[in-house]
Amino acid sequence: MLRKKVGTNQMSVAIQPKVFDASAMARRRKWRDIGGAYLFLTPNMLGFLVFILFPLVASFVISFFDWSLLTPPTFIGLGNYIRLLAQDPVFHRILFNTLYFVFGYVPLNIVVSLGLAVWLSGRIRGKSVFRVIFFFPVMTPAIAVSLVWLLMYGQSGVINWFLSLVHIQGPNWVGSAFWAMPAVILMSLWYGFGYNLLVFSAGLQAIPSYFYESAAIDGATGWRQFWNITIPLLSPSIFFALVMTLITSFQVFDQVFILTSGGPGVSTTTLVLYMYQNGFAYFHMGYAATISTILFLLIMAVTISQFFFQRRWVHYEV
Repeated sequence: MLRKKVGTNQMSVAIQPKVFDASAMARRRKWRDIGGAYLFLTPNMLGFLVFILFPLVASFVISFFDWSLLTPPTFIGLGNYIRLLAQDPVFHRILFNTLYFVFGYVPLNIVVSLGLAVWLSGRIRGKSVFRVIFFFPVMTPAIAVSLVWLLMYGQSGVINWFLSLVHIQGPNWVGSAFWAMPAVILMSLWYGFGYNLLVFSAGLQAIPSYFYESAAIDGATGWRQFWNITIPLLSPSIFFALVMTLITSFQVFDQVFILTSGGPGVSTTTLVLYMYQNGFAYFHMGYAATISTILFLLIMAVTISQFFFQRRWVHYEV
C-alpha cells in the first residue's frame, strides 16, 4: 500500500496500483474480431438464407403438394415422385437428353480449354490478347450469344455457307432431332471454355520450371512431360474445373430455350427446361418442384462421387 501526502493538511490517500490483465484484453480482442467477422459475413449469409436455403427447403416441401398457383395446395405425399419416376415416359427421355449434353459438353470443354492453355503457356506472342479473346464470350450474356448462333445455324447462315465452300450440304441444325443437341453442345463449348482456360493457365504458371528442365535433361519428350509432370501437378485445377463444369452443365437452360425451345419434339428438352415448362407454362408447381428436387439430388450425387474418387488421381503438393 502506497501513501501520498496531499496539501498542507498532511492527508494520507491510499493509491491502489493498477494491474495489467493481459488475458482479459486478449478475450476482448478475440470477441471484437469475431464480431467484426460476423458483421462482414452478415450480408452474404442473409443472401444465402433468403435466395438459396429458403427456396431449396420451400421447393422440397412444395414437391409433396398438388398446386396450380390458382387453387389452394393439396397434400399428395409422394404422388409427384411416383408420377415423375414411374408414370411419365417423357421424363426418361429428358433425363437422357440432359446426360447426353453433360457427357458431350464436359469432356470437350476440358480438352479444348486444357489444350489451348498448354498452347498459350509456350513461347507465344500476344498471350494476354489471346486470353482476352478466348474469355470474352464468357462475359457476354448467354441470351445474346444464343440469338447470334441461332442466325448462324440457319439454312442460309454462316456455318452452312462455310460448309458449302467445301461442297458439304449443311444440315438443318436446330430443326433436326439428330443435329439439334450437337448444335447446342457446340454453341455451349464456344461460350464456356474460356473460364476453364484461365483456370488452367493459372495452374500451369504455378508449376515450377525446374521440373521440365530436369525432365529435358533426362531425355523426356514433350508428350511424356505433359503426362508425367503437367497432368499430375495440374490435377487440382482439373478437378476444380471438372466439378464446376459438371454442375453448370446439368443446369443448362438459356441455350436450349433460345436455340430449340426443347425441340424438335422433346429431343433437346433438359431437366431445367422441363421444370420451367411445368412450373410457368402449365402451372404445375408441385410437379416442377419435384423435378428440381430430383435435379438437386442428381447434382449432389455426382459431386459427392467426384470428391470420393479424387483421392485416386488428384495430387496436392505437400
